[in-house]
Amino acid sequence: MGDRWHVEVDRSLCIGSAQCVHRAPEGFSLDGGMQSHPLAPDMDANEQVLAAAENCPVEAIMITLLAGGEPVFPPEE
Repeated sequence: MGDRWHVEVDRSLCIGSAQCVHRAPEGFSLDGGMQSHPLAPDMDANEQVLAAAENCPVEAIMITLLAGGEPVFPPEE
């Protein structure tokens, strides 16, 4: 079985660039305030969602392993 992730968007950082929606439309959408949110906070590991997090211009997307809470993105320093 593959990894499961918990995905969060820090709404205090999100600027509504929609890069996440363009890179992973099955993972994110913009709300009426033009801020991103995950469509399902808990999901199977997904390369497109990881690419969305890596390319967020304000690094507002955090991904952790659902089992254990270890960070996937951003990586620990």
